[in-house]
Amino acid sequence: MEPRVICILLLVSTLALSSLAQGQLETCVVDPHKRTNCGSPGITPSQCKDKGCCFDNTVRGVPWCFFPVAVDNPPEEECSF
Repeated sequence: MEPRVICILLLVSTLALSSLAQGQLETCVVDPHKRTNCGSPGITPSQCKDKGCCFDNTVRGVPWCFFPVAVDNPPEEECSF
C-alpha cells in the first residue's frame, strides 16, 4: 500500500476508536476492595461478561466477577479549556 493510504486508514481508525471511548458510560477499572459481586463462586469469564459484568482474577480475596462503575466524566458542554 501507499504511505498515504496507510495514513488515511490510521486516521480513520483513530477517529473511530476515540468516538467509541467518548461514549463509554461504565468502566471495569475499580479498586479491588470496592468491587460489588456480580456472580457466584466458580463463574467463568465468559459467563461473567454475558451478564454485562467485569472479570479480573488477578487479586485474591475480592470478587472476580463484579459490576462496572459509572465513568465520572462531565458532559462536554461543561468542560473548560
